[in-house]
Amino acid sequence: MKDTTPRGAAVSAGGFGLRGPRGWAFRDIAVTAEPGALIAVEGPSGTGRTCLLLALTGRMRAHTGHAEVGGLRLPTGRGARRGHMAAVRRISALGPVPGVSELEPSLTVAEHLRERALMERRFGTPPRELLRPRAARAADLRERIEAALEGAGLAPETLPQGSRTTVRDLERLESLRLSVALALTGRPRLLAVDDADLKLHGRERAAVWELLTGVAAAGTTVLAVCSQAPPGSVTVRTAAAETPGGDGPSAGPSGARTDSLDGTTDGTTDGTTDGTTDGKGAPDAFATTRRA
Repeated sequence: MKDTTPRGAAVSAGGFGLRGPRGWAFRDIAVTAEPGALIAVEGPSGTGRTCLLLALTGRMRAHTGHAEVGGLRLPTGRGARRGHMAAVRRISALGPVPGVSELEPSLTVAEHLRERALMERRFGTPPRELLRPRAARAADLRERIEAALEGAGLAPETLPQGSRTTVRDLERLESLRLSVALALTGRPRLLAVDDADLKLHGRERAAVWELLTGVAAAGTTVLAVCSQAPPGSVTVRTAAAETPGGDGPSAGPSGARTDSLDGTTDGTTDGTTDGTTDGKGAPDAFATTRRA
């Protein structure tokens, strides 16, 4: 029997930084994580956590330092090649990221699953798989969806209206499980989840970390943004900078040019990496990504 267990992607970075039109979204990030690790991006809201998540999944282009995901080097700086960003996007998947991969509140659980199945048939099937009988491909896809639901700990039949339950009627934890299941359908090597512990306390927060730890243990590297990292995770911390007068190195270039292809600015950097951010660049860069 063919082993379909996803092989996680190793993640490494050093001096990694991204600059928005008004300053640094994040800078001087360093991380080393083995395949199948749980990486927690910990820090207050507005300190570039989501931008870092999007940069490490190939959705935003950084400006300084270096980073590799699954052996694929992410480009940084002006005029850098973008080929590896596309390759990283192919091996990674986004769970819930506000403004980027949100669930549609009016759709049901079943409709979201059918939509993902259609996307997988159209874009997630290798050309060689098209030589197989359609019935066999459909059966494999059903198995993948069932495995993804099981991996996310979501049983649609237990919901208030079963699989016909709309997203707006789901609890926060149930909605997160659905997002994770949809992402796992594509068997990514890296799963990224934003605001993993947002508005969760006690048992629900513990359930989320149990879910993400289980996904990592099954072989998929997990990158999760949170306010407090769980024990045993590879922790990356972001923090707001002190602003001594407002003219320090965190101030972004006034003439930074927006690059609409990858949603970041293409301005040059000053070469300093003090590990801080002014908290302004993150929303600017993130808004540009949403427009792209």
